[in-house]
Amino acid sequence: MPPATAPTAMPKHSSATTNHHPPPAQPPPLTDVEIIQLAQHHHGLISSQPTPLHLPPFLLSESSHPILISYLHSRAASVNPTLAVAEYISALFSLTSHHPSSLSSLLPSLLLSYIFLFTSRKIPHDHHSLSTLQLFVVHLDAIEIAKIPEAIDLIILYLPNVKDLEDAHVLILLPKCLELVRMSNEIEKPIEYINSVIDGLLKCEWSKVLLVKLVEIIRDFSCIDKWRKREFLEKVFNGMRNNFEMQDLPGLVYQLLVLASKDFGKREVIEGIVLYFDGKIKGGSIMRQVEGTVLLHVNFAVKQDPSLGQEVLGLVRSDSRALNHFTIALLLSVARIRRFSESAIGVLRTALFNAYKDYNFARVCRWLPQELKEEYLRNARFIEKAVLKAVNECHYGREHIVPSIVQFGFGLLERVEEGSRKEFSRSDGLMGSEELGTQVLKSLFEVHDMARNEIIEQCKFRILSSKPERGHHTIRLLGYLILIHPHPMLDHVSHLKEMLDYFTFMDDKISSHLVTVLLPLIKISCVLQDYTILVLRKAMFRRESSVRLAATGAIIDLILACKQSKADGLFSFQESSSQASCSQQAEIPHATGTGLFEELSGLLQRCLYQQASVREVLYHGLVKLVLVDHLFVGAVFDFLLSHFLRFYREDADLPLAIDLCVKLDCGGVCIEEPLDCLIFCVSLILFLQPHCRSDPLSDSGACFGFSMTQENEAGRELSGELFFNALVKIRKFLSNGNLEGLLCKSQDSGSTPIEDEKLRCHALLLLGIVEVMLNITVTELEKATDVNKMELGSELSMLVGIHESLEKHTSISRPCNGIRRGTVRPTASDAADKLASGSTKFSPERTPLLAMPSICQLLKMALESSTPDSSRTGAASQNHLQLSTSAASAQNFELLSSVLSICFRQLKLFPFEGKDDPWKALIYGDIKLLGSPLLKVIWCLKSDIDKKKKETKGRKDAEDRKEHIHLGLLCLKKLIEISLYSSKYVGLIDDLVLASGPEHESIRSMEFPCNDECKLAEGVDDQNTRSKELFIKMNIKPLLTEFLALSFFHEAQILCDITAMIGNKLPEERKNLVAMWAIRICKNSDVTNSKVAKSLVSLAVSLSSPPNDLLVAQEMAAELSKVTGSDNSEPLEKSETFLVINKSTDDAIASTLLQSVESTIVDMDWIITRLNTYYTATRKGIPLHQTGMFASGSVLEETLYSKAEALVKVLSFFVAMNLKDPQAEYLLRIAAKFYKNLARISKLRIAPKGCKQVLLSLKYQKLVEITCRQLTAPIYNFVSQMQQNQHESNKTRGVVNKIKRENRCIPDLIFQIEDYEKYLIQLSKITKINLLRHAKRSTSRDFKIVEPSEDALEEENPNNGLEKNNSNEAESESSKESGTEETEETENVLAPESSPLAAEDSEGEDEAALPKAKRAKMGSDVHDSSDEEA
Repeated sequence: MPPATAPTAMPKHSSATTNHHPPPAQPPPLTDVEIIQLAQHHHGLISSQPTPLHLPPFLLSESSHPILISYLHSRAASVNPTLAVAEYISALFSLTSHHPSSLSSLLPSLLLSYIFLFTSRKIPHDHHSLSTLQLFVVHLDAIEIAKIPEAIDLIILYLPNVKDLEDAHVLILLPKCLELVRMSNEIEKPIEYINSVIDGLLKCEWSKVLLVKLVEIIRDFSCIDKWRKREFLEKVFNGMRNNFEMQDLPGLVYQLLVLASKDFGKREVIEGIVLYFDGKIKGGSIMRQVEGTVLLHVNFAVKQDPSLGQEVLGLVRSDSRALNHFTIALLLSVARIRRFSESAIGVLRTALFNAYKDYNFARVCRWLPQELKEEYLRNARFIEKAVLKAVNECHYGREHIVPSIVQFGFGLLERVEEGSRKEFSRSDGLMGSEELGTQVLKSLFEVHDMARNEIIEQCKFRILSSKPERGHHTIRLLGYLILIHPHPMLDHVSHLKEMLDYFTFMDDKISSHLVTVLLPLIKISCVLQDYTILVLRKAMFRRESSVRLAATGAIIDLILACKQSKADGLFSFQESSSQASCSQQAEIPHATGTGLFEELSGLLQRCLYQQASVREVLYHGLVKLVLVDHLFVGAVFDFLLSHFLRFYREDADLPLAIDLCVKLDCGGVCIEEPLDCLIFCVSLILFLQPHCRSDPLSDSGACFGFSMTQENEAGRELSGELFFNALVKIRKFLSNGNLEGLLCKSQDSGSTPIEDEKLRCHALLLLGIVEVMLNITVTELEKATDVNKMELGSELSMLVGIHESLEKHTSISRPCNGIRRGTVRPTASDAADKLASGSTKFSPERTPLLAMPSICQLLKMALESSTPDSSRTGAASQNHLQLSTSAASAQNFELLSSVLSICFRQLKLFPFEGKDDPWKALIYGDIKLLGSPLLKVIWCLKSDIDKKKKETKGRKDAEDRKEHIHLGLLCLKKLIEISLYSSKYVGLIDDLVLASGPEHESIRSMEFPCNDECKLAEGVDDQNTRSKELFIKMNIKPLLTEFLALSFFHEAQILCDITAMIGNKLPEERKNLVAMWAIRICKNSDVTNSKVAKSLVSLAVSLSSPPNDLLVAQEMAAELSKVTGSDNSEPLEKSETFLVINKSTDDAIASTLLQSVESTIVDMDWIITRLNTYYTATRKGIPLHQTGMFASGSVLEETLYSKAEALVKVLSFFVAMNLKDPQAEYLLRIAAKFYKNLARISKLRIAPKGCKQVLLSLKYQKLVEITCRQLTAPIYNFVSQMQQNQHESNKTRGVVNKIKRENRCIPDLIFQIEDYEKYLIQLSKITKINLLRHAKRSTSRDFKIVEPSEDALEEENPNNGLEKNNSNEAESESSKESGTEETEETENVLAPESSPLAAEDSEGEDEAALPKAKRAKMGSDVHDSSDEEA
């Protein structure tokens, strides 16, 4: 090789030196081999001595170009064409690189020839071809611009043939070629040419390889518009969905993120990635691993370009329907970046809560279509499932999001307020925020061992630092983890001990709750049990009573838990699924059951010297111990005996030392020993003993309902006998003795406040003790024979009387005089009204001890004794209960009144929470048993009223019965409320139906003629719904009819309240039947009581299904306008259609209808917000179909227009009425809210800049027309009349404050109307539809000062004649100007509108020009000039 290269080099050099001579003959050609050898020789010389080299003339001559190109084709046909062609082209570039003129002339042909060889597959596609193409890219600047489009066209035509990665090598030429075209001036319209190239690229078919390569090189295309960018990305993501290989996804996504960071469709890239991974892609765990890798890529990209993170957040903010499991994982991944930590979690949490809020609103909004309600329910369910799916898949290569999941889970718990745990019913299938947050953390605890320590740490931190209402949710989470994973939790005992160390510094409810949730773990951990006991011992010596209270309850719970663990077995948690993950063995507690009680008895003894609240907790706990195991009875009796003997005197005349139970403290009186709770505890323990063989005590104790158990231990028998005898003596004393000694009542005429308070405390204690004796006596009465029943009945009556007298001493607000109940009362139901409203309440310090079964028995006995007809057919043994004298009758009705009062007080204190507490279960028992006696009392008392009314001397008895009915209805209302809002008592109404209904045909015959409402309880499959309808049909309807006829308005109002409660729980289609019945009552009942009328109208409107509710409101508003009167008609005394509307009830009915309108306007506000979200998402191109939801907003929009149109019709009647000031002011505020919503609706119809304007629907145009005709114009007249009335009454008292209120309402209303009309003008200009053709002129609002009459001015200021003349002249000029402007307005409705605030500004300027005193003296009013002309 070297000898051959030297001779060839010399001729070249000589010819180059003689280049300036006349052209010689054609230079001899060189072969391709010689060219390659020459390039290699020159390369060696350049490396040794960097001096310019001269080329042979053949290479510098343009005539040699065809030969050089032919060498390229010939080498392409060789054995190794790729290498041969690469060497040859590399040699040419090496030799001609120092001669740009020769290279620029040769390069176009060489490039086109090589592209032809590459695209025709005449040379293989490998790394040699790639290096050759890269060499061409370097020298593209030297090519002639006119030849570049040819190369581009060849490449575009070749694109459909790209099948593998090597085929796509030629695409590296495209970016540089397009950039040269864009920068050149030689090509005409280069941008259009580039766009055509990109269009051709988008139209051709893409293989997988081509798609990846285009994504890689497209970022170098510098002149693509946003529409072609969007189309390109759409085609990329469509190609990804067509069987794209999963292993190629992470790389492609990374390239897309790099593309987005170059400002190439950031939002579209993020949306495409999210929607792609939300699709139904199969792949199992491999796909989950791919998603994890993609999340890491996104996380890295957001770190490099934070704007990508903003796009992720903006996508979810725009519409929560873009949420899916991948989006949630993406947000959690972005949250790992410090700058997005709070915002990403906040966006996710907000989207979830918004879904809950939307469903909560849709669930109660009655005029939304059912498909929309189902849509919002599906949306909330979808987000919940997506959250759980994202959490459950967090171990597939996405461990970096675990801290974000912990943060998100606890964030859900923090947003839940205490008392609102039950957010959704189980039928909805929604968990709610607390349950979802708990499930998220529970799942994470199961899946990731690394997250367990962090979860426990966060629990500890939040329990110790959060507010009490938030700490409960975290403690409940900790309790779930302990129950499900007890053995793994043993690994974190050190953290639990740290929490227990703060026991004395926590809120008492939090601390006691904490110990309660730790009990399952304490039962299997000896160390934790000992440490807990140590902490509780320390707490018992704290000064704070709340700490000692919590410690006492915790000790009792600890003893109970240890006893239950012994019964259930020590290794009851061995079945835990997570046991295998724990390295330590379960520990066996060393003390259980009675042994632990004896061990801690010394600590519990300390509780007997604490405050009364601590002692009450102890007594309650002792009862719980006996309920768990009767073997505790002896130990408990021995524990209490010495303490009980401090207050019990066996041989004294007064067996109870009540005075020792009360002490002076800080200048006041307080109860130190809750003796009633102690006696109740003892009585319950005696009652709960198992029934064994009879003994001497069992015979004497039969009257108590107890039977004593013989035990081997003499101490237990002695203590039980002593307690038993003590109860016998206390009962006898209360039944026969004088209470003055126990009350320690002073005999002096006067008493100090301290003595009064001490008397009240004594009465409180005795009241509880009497209730305990009532429980014992009632229990005994149920088992007594006929011989003993009379004696026990008398004893019960005596105890009830004592109870009633003690109530007078315990009442917080009690009458000072000693007038007997019922002697003087303004109305029959005053006492019951006070009781219902809470004005006569008993002390909140006292817990009721009268058991609900006892109240039921007392109610039955009182009913039998007060209704002689009910016992005439009874047995001879019950004849003593019949009434024979008027004195006995008064006594029996006093008994019934007392029992009903006791019943109502007990129901008012019913605990909706904590129903699983054994203590409360013993007191309240089965509350459903109370329904049947109550209903019977009401019916029996009702049946006697007509007979008593006919008798002159029986009218007072009728009034007594009316009062008792009122009390009974209050009890029934409270009972039904409990049954409707507590699932445990759902069968109460079924029991009421079984015991309901009048037996007399005369009462049934007085019902209204059978109409559609008679279909109640017919054709209903659901038993619960049928029971509710039967109760209304058989009880409410006849009772309400009778009460309205008898003018029992208080009682009728209670029945209306009960009907509303039950009706609101009925299905939507069944509510209509109740509403139709209420409408018929409104039409046929001439009611003069405003409260009853308001309740009836509210029933008729609220229970009518949409759109009938507003139709009913329209009918009533039309009749109401006839009664209130208007400018064109005189008022009527009462409506002919609805008799309930009359002069006595018009104000109340007007307020009710306006409240109904306002609630609908509030619903409109929510709907408009949802429509705005829908329109925004649609205009931004956010696809809404991926979740399978109801995507179109047309149904929502049409519903909104229909509801707004109905509201316009209702309000149009009100603006024509002569309303009184409160209703008029209320109407102005409602109208302002309504016009504000109309303005928002109109604004939504205006397309934003850059978006196409949508045609206005006919429904919307009709709404605008009706609003302008029926509401806007009349409302101006209403305001004018309102101001005129204000002027005429300007000398009345309090008018100044009223004017100030109205002066705030009227400008706001005018502004909202003009703001609404401003958007109507914009819409009219855009759509060329005159929407204001029916509108009242309001674009130029000329305000005038309307002066008082001439006589009035002369009276106020006789020297003001000049001012009067000037004002008259100004008024005439203003009228002329107004007339001219009105003419111009009617000719051009769509003329530009002045500022909505211009009128108010002009008014303010005019008023500012006058002194305040002078304006007040003149009493001028503001009117629209057009009103004057009209």
